[in-house]
Amino acid sequence: MSDRIVLAADYFRSYSVVGLLAVVGVLFVAVAFGAGKLLRPVVPTREKMLTYECGVDPVGEGWAHTQVRYYVYAFLYVIFAVDSVFLFPWATVFAAPGFGATTLVEMFVFLGFLALGLLYAYKKDVLSWT
Repeated sequence: MSDRIVLAADYFRSYSVVGLLAVVGVLFVAVAFGAGKLLRPVVPTREKMLTYECGVDPVGEGWAHTQVRYYVYAFLYVIFAVDSVFLFPWATVFAAPGFGATTLVEMFVFLGFLALGLLYAYKKDVLSWT
């Protein structure tokens, strides 16, 4: 029983280091933003409050319509990026003894979901060049 308590203490001690680093990181960012807020000059003018984009004065309303195709391109990128990110580590685990059948089934389920995303993109006629 004593060994289990020691193992649990070591386990939580390793996570306490990670937690401490996270707290230090958050404090560092908070101090940096606070110092920036205290040290910057605040002189609001009408020109400073305007929306700025590429040196051109804004004309018209602030709302602009964007085309959905950019969303679809991002969707396709995520499909192929996620596919490649998970296939390489899977190949190394698949080669390890005792993991063959389980990892093969898991990967086919994963590839099935990716195929559904690709089928969705095909049905929306995204894959055709115009």
